[in-house]
Amino acid sequence: MGRHHVRVYRDVNSVDLVAIADVSELALERSREKYGVAGYTDIDAMLERQGLDLVSIVVPTSLHHEIVLKAIDRGIHVLVEKPIASTVAEAREMIDAARRAGVRLMVGHIERFNPAILELKRRLDQAGTIFQISARRVGPFPDRIRDVGVVVDLASHDIDVMNFILESPVETVYAQTAQRIHTSHEDMVLGTLRFANGTVGALDVNWLTPTKIRELTVSGDKGTFVADYLAQDLAFYENGAVPAEWNDLTELRRISEGRAVRYDYDKIEPLTSEIAGFVQSILEDTEVPASPESAADALMIAHDLIQSSRTGRAVQPNYLFSNVAHKGVGA
Repeated sequence: MGRHHVRVYRDVNSVDLVAIADVSELALERSREKYGVAGYTDIDAMLERQGLDLVSIVVPTSLHHEIVLKAIDRGIHVLVEKPIASTVAEAREMIDAARRAGVRLMVGHIERFNPAILELKRRLDQAGTIFQISARRVGPFPDRIRDVGVVVDLASHDIDVMNFILESPVETVYAQTAQRIHTSHEDMVLGTLRFANGTVGALDVNWLTPTKIRELTVSGDKGTFVADYLAQDLAFYENGAVPAEWNDLTELRRISEGRAVRYDYDKIEPLTSEIAGFVQSILEDTEVPASPESAADALMIAHDLIQSSRTGRAVQPNYLFSNVAHKGVGA
């Protein structure tokens, strides 16, 4: 993921890419040759010598807290990959440090910037009263992930998107998890979230499926949206009028399905929009489009899901921040 950050920064007109840090000397040498910038194997040396305005921190989750605080202490604006931290306590400390230092701290919840999700949020009223929001995020096990399980690493994407779309706090969560091939953490979760506005959220997330699927479904009394994260496609299926009497099931199915619409909009790389939004917030002195507070709330809910799976009981989230909606537009 770090390589993609480097590539995008190189193409942002208002940014000069000046340095890269990587513990892998081979990866570092390749980046230095390709981009012609300074390279460091010591992150402290880079932060100290380069006089940076902003930095992306793309490291294992267990290192987020330590390295983010190092950058903040030097007055550097930070974009850190999701999840914001390993624990909610670490996230709170990072947020407090950024506030004291007067620097921007943004979290890379990249799905907020997916064109299909942005279009869905803009058109959400078409679905009427929302009954259910369901996420399916499955695929093969990534060898690079060792320090967290599938709930914190993957399900946090969809928790954040649900919060972003619904703008309603989660009242209760319940989950079942399993550990099949991961050496130390869960690699499958089936979770339920009940939102204060009455919507029920469903999570089907695992590292056990050979095919990669990334899909979000939002169902209401007027129809259903289906968003494909990977293809950046969005479709809406209207609820048709169902007659009180019918002659056969074929007629019932035809009428009840209603009209199907697939939307046309510009499709761009979400990471490009994410980094551009981060840079713009610094240049214009505005709020970041994916706040650390909303990321901390998503992390909290992820840990509540894990707790629920261990106890077999529903958990009521205790929100850290009063502005649960965090209405960043994403792009």
